Amino acid sequence: MLDDAAPPRLVAQAAPGLPVARLVAGRSVEEVLALMPRLFNLCRAAQGAALAAALGREVESGGIAAEVLRDHLLKLHVSWPGQFGLAPLPLPEGWQQGGRALLATLFGPAGRAPERLAELDAFISSDRPAARALYRIGTCFAPGEAVAEGLAMVDAASVWRDAPVENSVAARHMHHPALAALAAREGRGPLWRACARLYDLEAAALGRLPAVLQGAGWAMVPAARGAYAVRVTVAAGQVTALERRTPTDALLAQGGVLARSLATLPPERSGLGPLLLDILDPCCPLRLKEVQHA
Repeated sequence: MLDDAAPPRLVAQAAPGLPVARLVAGRSVEEVLALMPRLFNLCRAAQGAALAAALGREVESGGIAAEVLRDHLLKLHVSWPGQFGLAPLPLPEGWQQGGRALLATLFGPAGRAPERLAELDAFISSDRPAARALYRIGTCFAPGEAVAEGLAMVDAASVWRDAPVENSVAARHMHHPALAALAAREGRGPLWRACARLYDLEAAALGRLPAVLQGAGWAMVPAARGAYAVRVTVAAGQVTALERRTPTDALLAQGGVLARSLATLPPERSGLGPLLLDILDPCCPLRLKEVQHA
């Protein structure tokens, strides 16, 4: 029996996905290579690189790095500050080139991301532009709130399984000393996920994103939200089958990061739902709905 006094909890409803496999079936390889980046403008470099690698073609990693830099910088300078009514800031001059110059602009003269938890705490509390939203995220969520614990990091095998997996930017850096200590203190929650973008910015700026993994007809590449994988079958120069696995697929999986994060967000804190979604960053429209639980 439903308890009418129990506060409702948030659940997410996703819009139907694009039928990509049906859209590309029967098209030539060259057509599909040109089409995929146009279908997915948010991560066009990762989409194109994954398909090219799966087809055994050469991949230019610079486009992926620039895409990662752009997305993380937009979150830190524009999107997340907007959640708190803060004015957006311009992206650092010359951000596309990455390198130590960008890191010095973001982190100060040391030109590196914080190495230990004490340094990370000091950065979050500083007046650095990239810290403005991180500080406020940290004050919004208490330790253990909106966390998704116990998920294994994605790899080239688990990315294809239906079981939930941690396929996120944070997964790439979960063993970094500062982030590992933050997770131990706060849980794998919003602040942990938001701070992971700092370390991914560093990796992208220095050309240290994970390598492209590939085999016969498949590939997995780093992307701005996690790892993106594709499998493709070709016959007589035409694509006959294509399967994609994205960070958003893992995010929305039953028992995945979004479900666990919402389950550990106290019902009385449901007003934080839009901020949580912005941090989790699905690449498709989602609607949060309050439902009464038994």
